[in-house]
Amino acid sequence: MLQGLMMNSPLLITTIMRFALLNHAGREIVSVTEDNPRHRYTYAEAFARAAQLANAFRSLGIQQGDRIATLAWNDHRHFELYYGISCSGSVCHTINPRLFPEQIHYIIEHAEDRLVFVDPVFVSVLEQLQGKLNSVESFVVLTDAEHMPETTLRNAVCYEDFIGSQAVDFDWPNLDETTASSLCYTSGTMGDPKGVLFSHRATVLHAYGISLPDVMNLGQRDCVMPVVPMFHVNAWGVPYAVPMIGAKLVLPGSQAGNGAVLYELMESEGVSFSLAVPTVWLALLEYLKQAGLQAESLKRICVGGAACPASIVERFRDDHNVYVHHAWGMTEMSPVGAYNTLKAGAKELPDHELLALQLRQGRGLFGVEMKITDDAANALPWDGKTNGALKVRGNWICSAYYKSDEAILDADGWFDTGDVATIDSEGFMQITDRSKDLVKSGGEWISSIELENTAVNHPGVAEAAVIAVAHEKWIERPLLIVVPHEDGGIEHDEMLNWFAGKVVNWWIPDDVVFVSELPHTATGKIKKSKLRMQFSDYQLPISNKH
Repeated sequence: MLQGLMMNSPLLITTIMRFALLNHAGREIVSVTEDNPRHRYTYAEAFARAAQLANAFRSLGIQQGDRIATLAWNDHRHFELYYGISCSGSVCHTINPRLFPEQIHYIIEHAEDRLVFVDPVFVSVLEQLQGKLNSVESFVVLTDAEHMPETTLRNAVCYEDFIGSQAVDFDWPNLDETTASSLCYTSGTMGDPKGVLFSHRATVLHAYGISLPDVMNLGQRDCVMPVVPMFHVNAWGVPYAVPMIGAKLVLPGSQAGNGAVLYELMESEGVSFSLAVPTVWLALLEYLKQAGLQAESLKRICVGGAACPASIVERFRDDHNVYVHHAWGMTEMSPVGAYNTLKAGAKELPDHELLALQLRQGRGLFGVEMKITDDAANALPWDGKTNGALKVRGNWICSAYYKSDEAILDADGWFDTGDVATIDSEGFMQITDRSKDLVKSGGEWISSIELENTAVNHPGVAEAAVIAVAHEKWIERPLLIVVPHEDGGIEHDEMLNWFAGKVVNWWIPDDVVFVSELPHTATGKIKKSKLRMQFSDYQLPISNKH
């Protein structure tokens, strides 16, 4: 075989850092932290502090391949951890602090994290768990000495002291591009969370992919604000793509749900592009409406994590002249797999057809293959009507779960996403159902199975089912449907209160409906499709608990 005579340089996150230092050293990173409402510095300063981190790891004997956890918001210190950990050869393990404490415990122990970097607001969560965290040697609180909280965490130190005495230069190792770089656990599965272990190569290719003109269309003149958390699949790859192309980066810290803070950041810093789940955008739109304000600097937004309501597209378009892009992906895909950018000629469509097209999840990125299949794994046509199991494969898609023998690819290397979808002749994919019957509230998964199992443990419950129903703010919320025992008289509030302390609070169903029986399939399984049809127009009671 005749091979090309080209250099073979490894694709490393370190190369993103080096390129940014040479070409975009003075570009700004602005962030909100608990100890500073407007921290501001440059890429050069950020990567110098990442080197201090790497030196601190070396002084502690942290080895390549060791897992180091973060429990943190989007801010400059978390950004430094992304690079200081991965580029030194260790694995940056981001943990979702919204998980139930037992899940956080399981994840840290399963990953065998040696260090945990924690935002001050999450210190109390770890204090409750530290006695069971056998692998963790010490905890680093992401603040300075002045704002260091009193804590019982063992070997606790504030971040600024942790790196303060270290040199700002580090001899970054020449890693193999397949070296593990980061680790995220997906709770969108049944049973225990499953770890997705990303490589440097996959991360860099994903950064290339999402930066393309028909995807996020990122450029050096942009100012990008990822509101999507950095613990949510690496903020959809933005902390890697933005330094690569040299855009200004704005990180809103713990203020992701604060419309006033987000708006002020957007306008004062000149944010042109931002990314978040639908609930964030709905909250911002409401704030702008009530305050009588106009989004002036914002030009484009990306909506992902859950289906985008038509109202978001229409209100941003009509009231603020902001274009809305829909995106789709999952933890196992790094995460972006499809992005909705219109093709030439699409704007000539009638308004209702254009809106319907814009609400689809989008077209596959170069680097991701997609197909839909029937139950026999036969490929189905891309006609926009035929539904099938959505399967993917590509350069940044998971091939196996961390520390698991479970086979997740078929014989041809395809990964079944668990979604049901159509794909039209132009390549636009639309999710039509979810085979796993999960509820996605505000972009976060809720396991219907776990809620059902908790419900049937109540002595007065004979059978229970949980389905997703529409919610104005959270897009979807769980509705509990219960068949009581014949001799059991369960009160409404008693049933909902049963979940307290058994599941994380935001998982608790918004309402419960009592019925005499549930529909079943021929094999005895609860027929969720019929329940979804039966309760398709169900209106949840107005509640402020979420």
